[in-house]
Amino acid sequence: MDPDRALVDRAVAGDLAAFEALVERHRDVVFRVAARTVGRDEAEDVCQDAFLRAFHRLPSFRREAPFRTWLLRITHNAALNHLARRRPEPVESVEPLVEDADPDGARTPAERLEGRERRERLEGKVRLLSPAHRAVLVLRDIEGLTYEEIADVTQSPLGSVKGRLHRARAELIEMLRRNTYDWELPT
Repeated sequence: MDPDRALVDRAVAGDLAAFEALVERHRDVVFRVAARTVGRDEAEDVCQDAFLRAFHRLPSFRREAPFRTWLLRITHNAALNHLARRRPEPVESVEPLVEDADPDGARTPAERLEGRERRERLEGKVRLLSPAHRAVLVLRDIEGLTYEEIADVTQSPLGSVKGRLHRARAELIEMLRRNTYDWELPT
């Protein structure tokens, strides 16, 4: 059962507060997906566009997939449309892909700096992936969507999603292996 179903029903019936609650509930994931596709500077525009499109299309939402999946499909398409309208530029970092796991402060400042630099290099490598590969990698490995949800979001066959994810991971691993001193990966 879709946890957003009651809010969606109320929003379709004209309850603007219900739609505002949906926006608040999904704002962060929509921003992250948009930012990792178009960059932080333009992500807010894509988010507004995605939520506006969702609001206008809400009466046609068929509830075949969860609202979150439907909204991320709209976000993904809005981000790709945005990319098609501008010249390609590197995508900048949104937030660390890997959280800094040092809850008790046991690491030295030098170790924390080294960890942050590694995360920044990893984020730079992810930005070098094609938008299609970056999208499936972010949706699966960072946002935790299932393969079926990613297929729905990207409107791609399930096999294509799995293939793109496999190629994206392989491409990322190869980029990291070229700098084994950074990652200590076996050759």
